[in-house]
Amino acid sequence: MILTTLAMTTGGIIALVVGVVVLLILIAILFSVLPIKIWFRALVSGVKISMARLIGMKWRGIKVTPLVDAYISAKKAGLDISIDELESHVLARGDVIKVVNALISAHSANMQLSAETARAIDLAGRDVLNAVKVSVNPKVIETPAISAIAKNGIELRVKARVTVRANITRLIGGAGEDTIIARIGEGIVTTVGSAETHKDVLENPDAISKTVLNKGLDSGTAYEILSIDIADIDVGRNIGAQLQMDQAEADKRIAEAKAEERRAMAVAQEQEMKAKTQEMKALVIEAESQIPQAMAEALRKGKLGVMDYYNMQNVMADTNMRNAIGGNDETVVNSNNDKPSKKDKK
Repeated sequence: MILTTLAMTTGGIIALVVGVVVLLILIAILFSVLPIKIWFRALVSGVKISMARLIGMKWRGIKVTPLVDAYISAKKAGLDISIDELESHVLARGDVIKVVNALISAHSANMQLSAETARAIDLAGRDVLNAVKVSVNPKVIETPAISAIAKNGIELRVKARVTVRANITRLIGGAGEDTIIARIGEGIVTTVGSAETHKDVLENPDAISKTVLNKGLDSGTAYEILSIDIADIDVGRNIGAQLQMDQAEADKRIAEAKAEERRAMAVAQEQEMKAKTQEMKALVIEAESQIPQAMAEALRKGKLGVMDYYNMQNVMADTNMRNAIGGNDETVVNSNNDKPSKKDKK
Protein backbone atom coordinates (compact mmCIF):
# COMPACT_ATOMS: atom_id res chain seq x y z
CA MET A 1 0.00 0.00 0.00
CA ILE A 2 2.76 2.40 0.94
CA LEU A 3 4.70 1.47 -2.19
CA THR A 4 1.67 2.08 -4.32
CA THR A 5 1.19 5.51 -2.73
CA LEU A 6 4.85 6.40 -3.30
CA ALA A 7 4.66 5.27 -6.92
CA MET A 8 1.58 7.41 -7.47
CA THR A 9 3.25 10.39 -5.81
CA THR A 10 6.40 10.02 -7.92
CA GLY A 11 4.35 9.68 -11.10
CA GLY A 12 2.40 12.81 -10.23
CA ILE A 13 5.56 14.80 -9.62
CA ILE A 14 7.03 13.67 -12.91
CA ALA A 15 3.80 14.52 -14.71
CA LEU A 16 3.75 17.92 -13.04
CA VAL A 17 7.34 18.63 -14.03
CA VAL A 18 6.67 17.54 -17.59
CA GLY A 19 3.59 19.69 -17.71
CA VAL A 20 5.50 22.73 -16.43
CA VAL A 21 8.26 22.18 -18.99
CA VAL A 22 5.74 21.86 -21.81
CA LEU A 23 4.00 25.00 -20.60
CA LEU A 24 7.26 26.92 -20.56
CA ILE A 25 8.09 25.71 -24.05
CA LEU A 26 4.65 26.77 -25.26
CA ILE A 27 5.10 30.18 -23.64
CA ALA A 28 8.54 30.56 -25.24
CA ILE A 29 7.12 29.58 -28.62
CA LEU A 30 4.22 31.96 -28.10
CA PHE A 31 6.57 34.84 -27.24
CA SER A 32 8.75 34.04 -30.23
CA VAL A 33 5.81 33.92 -32.60
CA LEU A 34 3.66 36.66 -31.14
CA PRO A 35 5.10 40.19 -30.55
CA ILE A 36 3.78 40.25 -27.02
CA LYS A 37 6.71 42.28 -25.70
CA ILE A 38 6.21 45.01 -28.28
CA TRP A 39 2.44 44.99 -27.76
CA PHE A 40 2.93 45.35 -24.02
CA ARG A 41 5.42 48.21 -24.53
CA ALA A 42 2.90 50.07 -26.67
CA LEU A 43 0.18 49.37 -24.16
CA VAL A 44 2.07 50.81 -21.20
CA SER A 45 3.07 53.81 -23.39
CA GLY A 46 -0.57 54.69 -23.94
CA VAL A 47 -0.58 53.70 -27.62
CA LYS A 48 -3.19 51.20 -28.72
CA ILE A 49 -2.06 48.69 -31.30
CA SER A 50 -3.94 45.43 -31.75
CA MET A 51 -2.14 42.12 -31.60
CA ALA A 52 -3.67 41.16 -34.93
CA ARG A 53 -2.06 44.22 -36.61
CA LEU A 54 1.32 43.38 -35.11
CA ILE A 55 1.05 39.80 -36.29
CA GLY A 56 0.05 41.02 -39.76
CA MET A 57 3.06 43.35 -39.87
CA LYS A 58 5.35 40.48 -38.94
CA TRP A 59 3.88 38.24 -41.62
CA ARG A 60 4.37 41.01 -44.22
CA GLY A 61 8.09 41.12 -43.40
CA ILE A 62 8.05 44.43 -41.56
CA LYS A 63 10.44 45.03 -38.72
CA VAL A 64 7.89 45.63 -36.02
CA THR A 65 10.12 46.97 -33.25
CA PRO A 66 11.48 50.13 -34.98
CA LEU A 67 8.04 50.86 -36.45
CA VAL A 68 6.27 50.65 -33.09
CA ASP A 69 9.02 52.67 -31.39
CA ALA A 70 8.69 55.40 -34.01
CA TYR A 71 4.90 55.41 -33.63
CA ILE A 72 5.21 55.68 -29.85
CA SER A 73 7.65 58.59 -30.21
CA ALA A 74 5.31 60.36 -32.64
CA LYS A 75 2.30 60.00 -30.36
CA LYS A 76 4.24 61.12 -27.31
CA ALA A 77 5.37 64.22 -29.24
CA GLY A 78 1.77 65.05 -30.15
CA LEU A 79 2.01 64.33 -33.86
CA ASP A 80 -1.14 63.55 -35.80
CA ILE A 81 0.08 60.48 -37.65
CA SER A 82 -1.39 57.02 -38.04
CA ILE A 83 0.17 53.61 -37.87
CA ASP A 84 -1.05 52.98 -41.43
CA GLU A 85 1.03 55.85 -42.79
CA LEU A 86 4.15 54.59 -41.07
CA GLU A 87 3.53 51.04 -42.23
CA SER A 88 3.07 52.12 -45.85
CA HIS A 89 6.27 54.15 -45.64
CA VAL A 90 8.20 51.12 -44.37
CA LEU A 91 6.77 49.01 -47.20
CA ALA A 92 7.99 51.70 -49.64
CA ARG A 93 11.55 51.17 -48.36
CA GLY A 94 11.59 54.42 -46.42
CA ASP A 95 13.38 55.26 -43.18
CA VAL A 96 10.54 55.66 -40.72
CA ILE A 97 12.85 56.59 -37.83
CA LYS A 98 14.27 59.61 -39.70
CA VAL A 99 10.83 60.70 -40.86
CA VAL A 100 9.38 60.64 -37.34
CA ASN A 101 12.41 62.36 -35.84
CA ALA A 102 12.25 65.04 -38.53
CA LEU A 103 8.53 65.60 -37.84
CA ILE A 104 9.20 65.84 -34.11
CA SER A 105 12.04 68.36 -34.68
CA ALA A 106 9.89 70.45 -37.01
CA HIS A 107 6.95 70.34 -34.59
CA SER A 108 9.19 71.45 -31.73
CA ALA A 109 10.56 74.35 -33.84
CA ASN A 110 7.07 75.40 -35.02
CA MET A 111 7.94 74.59 -38.64
CA GLN A 112 5.30 73.72 -41.19
CA LEU A 113 6.19 70.18 -42.23
CA SER A 114 3.45 67.68 -42.99
CA ALA A 115 3.85 63.94 -42.74
CA GLU A 116 3.26 63.56 -46.49
CA THR A 117 6.02 66.03 -47.30
CA ALA A 118 8.45 64.38 -44.91
CA ARG A 119 7.71 60.96 -46.38
CA ALA A 120 8.11 62.29 -49.93
CA ILE A 121 11.45 63.89 -49.10
CA ASP A 122 12.72 60.67 -47.54
CA LEU A 123 11.58 58.54 -50.49
CA ALA A 124 13.24 61.02 -52.87
CA GLY A 125 16.60 60.11 -51.34
CA ARG A 126 17.08 63.25 -49.25
CA ASP A 127 18.02 63.21 -45.59
CA VAL A 128 14.85 64.77 -44.19
CA LEU A 129 16.15 64.87 -40.63
CA ASN A 130 19.31 66.70 -41.68
CA ALA A 131 17.21 69.07 -43.79
CA VAL A 132 15.11 70.02 -40.76
CA LYS A 133 18.26 70.52 -38.68
CA VAL A 134 19.80 72.75 -41.36
CA SER A 135 16.55 74.68 -41.60
CA VAL A 136 16.54 75.29 -37.85
CA ASN A 137 20.31 75.73 -37.50
CA PRO A 138 21.79 77.27 -40.71
CA LYS A 139 24.77 75.53 -42.25
CA VAL A 140 28.06 77.11 -43.36
CA ILE A 141 29.46 75.93 -46.71
CA GLU A 142 33.11 76.79 -47.35
CA THR A 143 34.12 77.01 -50.99
CA PRO A 144 37.54 75.93 -52.24
CA ALA A 145 40.03 78.52 -53.47
CA ILE A 146 38.51 79.95 -56.66
CA SER A 147 40.92 81.51 -59.14
CA ALA A 148 39.86 84.66 -61.01
CA ILE A 149 41.78 87.23 -63.06
CA ALA A 150 41.23 91.00 -63.01
CA LYS A 151 41.50 93.19 -66.11
CA ASN A 152 45.11 94.11 -65.30
CA GLY A 153 46.07 90.43 -65.54
CA ILE A 154 46.63 89.75 -61.82
CA GLU A 155 45.24 86.48 -60.47
CA LEU A 156 43.26 86.41 -57.22
CA ARG A 157 42.41 83.25 -55.28
CA VAL A 158 39.25 83.77 -53.26
CA LYS A 159 37.69 81.62 -50.53
CA ALA A 160 34.15 82.28 -49.36
CA ARG A 161 31.92 81.03 -46.56
CA VAL A 162 28.25 80.74 -47.47
CA THR A 163 25.61 80.51 -44.76
CA VAL A 164 22.59 78.61 -46.05
CA ARG A 165 19.31 77.39 -44.65
CA ALA A 166 17.41 74.42 -46.01
CA ASN A 167 14.24 75.26 -47.91
CA ILE A 168 11.80 72.46 -47.14
CA THR A 169 9.42 73.42 -49.93
CA ARG A 170 12.16 73.12 -52.57
CA LEU A 171 13.93 70.14 -51.08
CA ILE A 172 12.32 67.79 -53.61
CA GLY A 173 13.86 68.47 -57.01
CA GLY A 174 16.11 71.27 -55.76
CA ALA A 175 19.83 71.42 -56.45
CA GLY A 176 22.32 70.63 -53.69
CA GLU A 177 25.52 72.05 -52.25
CA ASP A 178 27.58 71.46 -55.39
CA THR A 179 25.32 73.82 -57.34
CA ILE A 180 25.63 76.47 -54.63
CA ILE A 181 29.45 76.24 -54.71
CA ALA A 182 29.49 76.38 -58.52
CA ARG A 183 27.28 79.48 -58.58
CA ILE A 184 29.38 81.17 -55.92
CA GLY A 185 32.46 80.50 -58.05
CA GLU A 186 30.69 81.99 -61.05
CA GLY A 187 29.87 85.14 -59.08
CA ILE A 188 33.47 85.47 -57.86
CA VAL A 189 34.90 85.10 -61.37
CA THR A 190 32.42 87.67 -62.71
CA THR A 191 33.17 90.22 -60.00
CA VAL A 192 36.96 89.91 -60.15
CA GLY A 193 36.98 89.75 -63.93
CA SER A 194 35.01 93.01 -64.24
CA ALA A 195 37.37 94.89 -61.88
CA GLU A 196 39.89 97.21 -63.55
CA THR A 197 42.68 96.20 -61.16
CA HIS A 198 43.05 93.57 -58.48
CA LYS A 199 43.52 96.36 -55.94
CA ASP A 200 39.86 97.34 -56.33
CA VAL A 201 38.82 93.87 -55.19
CA LEU A 202 41.30 93.87 -52.32
CA GLU A 203 40.01 97.23 -51.14
CA ASN A 204 36.32 96.24 -51.38
CA PRO A 205 35.91 92.49 -50.92
CA ASP A 206 32.26 93.02 -50.02
CA ALA A 207 31.65 93.79 -53.71
CA ILE A 208 31.88 90.06 -54.34
CA SER A 209 29.21 89.34 -51.72
CA LYS A 210 26.90 92.01 -53.13
CA THR A 211 27.28 90.75 -56.67
CA VAL A 212 26.63 87.15 -55.70
CA LEU A 213 23.61 87.99 -53.56
CA ASN A 214 22.10 90.24 -56.24
CA LYS A 215 22.30 87.42 -58.79
CA GLY A 216 19.90 85.27 -56.78
CA LEU A 217 22.11 82.23 -56.93
CA ASP A 218 19.88 80.20 -54.61
CA SER A 219 17.03 79.99 -57.11
CA GLY A 220 16.14 76.42 -57.97
CA THR A 221 18.19 75.02 -55.11
CA ALA A 222 17.19 73.28 -51.90
CA TYR A 223 18.82 76.04 -49.86
CA GLU A 224 18.29 79.69 -49.10
CA ILE A 225 21.45 81.80 -48.99
CA LEU A 226 21.51 83.96 -45.87
CA SER A 227 24.94 85.55 -46.20
CA ILE A 228 28.20 85.30 -48.12
CA ASP A 229 31.44 86.18 -46.34
CA ILE A 230 34.82 86.43 -48.05
CA ALA A 231 37.15 84.36 -45.89
CA ASP A 232 40.45 84.91 -47.69
CA ILE A 233 41.88 86.60 -50.80
CA ASP A 234 45.39 85.75 -52.00
CA VAL A 235 47.24 87.46 -54.84
CA GLY A 236 48.46 84.91 -57.34
CA ARG A 237 50.43 85.09 -60.56
CA ASN A 238 50.64 87.96 -63.01
CA ILE A 239 48.82 86.18 -65.79
CA GLY A 240 48.82 89.26 -68.03
CA ALA A 241 52.61 89.57 -67.92
CA GLN A 242 53.00 85.86 -68.47
CA LEU A 243 50.73 86.02 -71.50
CA GLN A 244 52.68 88.98 -72.89
CA MET A 245 55.94 87.09 -72.40
CA ASP A 246 54.50 84.06 -74.14
CA GLN A 247 53.24 86.27 -76.98
CA ALA A 248 56.63 87.98 -77.28
CA GLU A 249 58.36 84.60 -77.41
CA ALA A 250 55.95 83.45 -80.08
CA ASP A 251 56.51 86.64 -82.09
CA LYS A 252 60.26 86.17 -81.75
CA ARG A 253 60.07 82.64 -83.10
CA ILE A 254 57.88 83.80 -85.98
CA ALA A 255 60.35 86.60 -86.80
CA GLU A 256 63.28 84.14 -86.66
CA ALA A 257 61.43 81.77 -88.94
CA LYS A 258 60.70 84.58 -91.43
CA ALA A 259 64.34 85.77 -91.27
CA GLU A 260 65.53 82.23 -91.92
CA GLU A 261 63.13 82.04 -94.84
CA ARG A 262 64.45 85.30 -96.29
CA ARG A 263 68.06 84.12 -95.80
CA ALA A 264 67.31 80.87 -97.58
CA MET A 265 65.68 82.79 -100.43
CA ALA A 266 68.71 85.10 -100.66
CA VAL A 267 71.08 82.13 -100.76
CA ALA A 268 68.96 80.50 -103.43
CA GLN A 269 68.86 83.74 -105.42
CA GLU A 270 72.65 84.08 -105.11
CA GLN A 271 73.11 80.59 -106.43
CA GLU A 272 70.76 81.38 -109.30
CA MET A 273 72.77 84.51 -110.14
CA LYS A 274 76.02 82.51 -110.10
CA ALA A 275 74.46 79.98 -112.42
CA LYS A 276 73.31 82.78 -114.75
CA THR A 277 76.82 84.29 -114.67
CA GLN A 278 78.35 80.99 -115.69
CA GLU A 279 75.71 80.69 -118.39
CA MET A 280 76.55 84.14 -119.76
CA LYS A 281 80.29 83.36 -119.67
CA ALA A 282 79.59 80.23 -121.61
CA LEU A 283 77.70 82.26 -124.19
CA VAL A 284 80.61 84.73 -124.43
CA ILE A 285 83.13 81.92 -124.89
CA GLU A 286 80.86 80.37 -127.49
CA ALA A 287 80.64 83.70 -129.32
CA GLU A 288 84.44 84.23 -129.15
CA SER A 289 85.00 80.75 -130.51
CA GLN A 290 83.07 81.68 -133.62
CA ILE A 291 85.40 84.65 -134.43
CA PRO A 292 88.22 82.54 -135.98
CA GLN A 293 85.68 80.59 -137.99
CA ALA A 294 84.12 83.81 -139.25
CA MET A 295 87.55 85.21 -140.19
CA ALA A 296 88.48 82.00 -141.95
CA GLU A 297 85.22 82.11 -143.86
CA ALA A 298 85.88 85.75 -144.78
CA LEU A 299 89.39 84.84 -146.06
CA ARG A 300 87.98 82.02 -148.16
CA LYS A 301 85.36 84.26 -149.69
CA GLY A 302 87.82 87.09 -150.24
CA LYS A 303 86.03 89.52 -147.96
CA LEU A 304 89.14 89.80 -145.77
CA GLY A 305 92.66 90.12 -147.02
CA VAL A 306 95.77 88.61 -145.57
CA MET A 307 97.21 92.00 -144.79
CA ASP A 308 94.04 92.98 -142.99
CA TYR A 309 94.38 89.88 -140.86
CA TYR A 310 98.02 90.66 -139.97
CA ASN A 311 97.18 94.27 -139.22
CA MET A 312 94.48 93.10 -136.82
CA GLN A 313 96.99 90.76 -135.17
CA ASN A 314 99.43 93.64 -134.72
CA VAL A 315 96.74 95.80 -133.16
CA MET A 316 95.81 93.01 -130.75
CA ALA A 317 99.47 92.45 -129.81
CA ASP A 318 99.96 96.16 -129.25
CA THR A 319 96.86 96.28 -127.07
CA ASN A 320 98.06 93.36 -124.98
CA MET A 321 101.44 94.97 -124.50
CA ARG A 322 99.89 98.20 -123.33
CA ASN A 323 97.65 96.32 -120.92
CA ALA A 324 100.65 94.52 -119.51
CA ILE A 325 102.58 97.78 -119.06
CA GLY A 326 99.53 99.42 -117.43
CA GLY A 327 99.18 96.54 -114.93
CA ASN A 328 95.93 95.22 -116.44
CA ASP A 329 95.90 91.45 -116.52
CA GLU A 330 93.20 91.28 -119.14
CA THR A 331 94.34 90.36 -122.59
CA VAL A 332 92.53 90.45 -125.86
CA VAL A 333 91.53 87.06 -127.15
CA ASN A 334 93.77 85.82 -129.86
CA SER A 335 91.88 85.46 -133.07
CA ASN A 336 93.61 82.26 -134.12
CA ASN A 337 92.90 80.77 -130.64
CA ASP A 338 96.26 79.00 -130.70
CA LYS A 339 97.22 80.10 -127.20
CA PRO A 340 94.80 80.70 -124.35
CA SER A 341 94.82 84.23 -123.01
CA LYS A 342 95.09 85.20 -119.33
CA LYS A 343 91.38 86.00 -119.32
CA ASP A 344 90.65 82.46 -120.48
CA LYS A 345 92.90 80.96 -117.81
CA LYS A 346 90.98 82.78 -115.12
